[in-house]
Amino acid sequence: MVEIIWEFVVREECRGQFELTYGPGGAWSKLFSDSPGFHGTTLLRDENDPRCYLTIDIWDSVDQREQWLSERKDEYTEMDAAFAEWTESEKDLGTFRVLAEGTVRPRGASRRSRR
Repeated sequence: MVEIIWEFVVREECRGQFELTYGPGGAWSKLFSDSPGFHGTTLLRDENDPRCYLTIDIWDSVDQREQWLSERKDEYTEMDAAFAEWTESEKDLGTFRVLAEGTVRPRGASRRSRR
């Protein structure tokens, strides 16, 4: 599993449009929805700077993402360009491989609830 992470600084007046487009069921994740290996997009907003967002596109592999891009590059480029007017900056933070996932339970929490 890989996660492609982008940082955006969004114009104040465009925050609503940006959130609708990159949020759950938005146009961005719909663009990839028919691709094998695509698991969705997570949208995060900075608590200290509400104009700063991260998007995380989740794929099974880099190869699957690259295959999709090679087949639909024009559509991707067109959509990305259309949304560019909403942002002051856009930065590719990288492609990260998931090495481990874990769940942390608070101290004293058991697997079963006590009655």
